[in-house]
Amino acid sequence: MLNIVLVEPEIPMNTGNIARTCAATRSRLHLVKPLGFDISDKAVKRAGLDYWPMVDLRVYEGLDDFFTQNPDPDLWLATTKAPRDYSQVRFQPDCWLMFGKETAGLPEQLRRRYFDRCIRIPMRADARSLNLANSVAILTYEALRQQGFPELSGVGEMGGIQHP
Repeated sequence: MLNIVLVEPEIPMNTGNIARTCAATRSRLHLVKPLGFDISDKAVKRAGLDYWPMVDLRVYEGLDDFFTQNPDPDLWLATTKAPRDYSQVRFQPDCWLMFGKETAGLPEQLRRRYFDRCIRIPMRADARSLNLANSVAILTYEALRQQGFPELSGVGEMGGIQHP
């Protein structure tokens, strides 16, 4: 199972979109506090997140708690500051993709600790970054593509229809 880690996410709509991506891809979502929003059952229902029960969710009190509970993850850090792009990486099954908060990205000490595991999404030099939910979707689907899209449907409803 692919693991998506959001460190201190701030914007509820981004996390909602990411949760939907995780639900659709059978990926586990890890949220590292503090969160910039409420994820209680009441708040989730009010937001109309009908797919929320499909999300395999883990919540941590902070980065120390995350690494205590997951001592040696096959971790890849998504950052615009990375020395190489994601296409140079071979994602293994059960790897972990970590993303920082919208306003600041991942902490510098974490990027230094995992320097060789930092990857970026190519974009023009004068663009600051992509939206967090878009970045998660790009890397999630690349990791799953490399693994042959395990347990995901490869045929849509038109799959059985012959083209005239």
